[in-house]
Amino acid sequence: MKAKELREMSTEQLQATLRETVDSLFRLRIQQQTERLANPRELANKRRLIARIHTILREREFSAV
Repeated sequence: MKAKELREMSTEQLQATLRETVDSLFRLRIQQQTERLANPRELANKRRLIARIHTILREREFSAV
């Protein structure tokens, strides 16, 4: 997802997406330890998505003050 798409989401949607992405990253890490990943690049993509979501949520906190 692009940052533009994430900014269009509500805060609740962002938090739900964050939870799903963290769970997905956890599953990918477990899979990486037990077997070969089909796409190892997916780990980095998930981490970047989590960082984008955290950044947008933090921006919203500062704009609310």
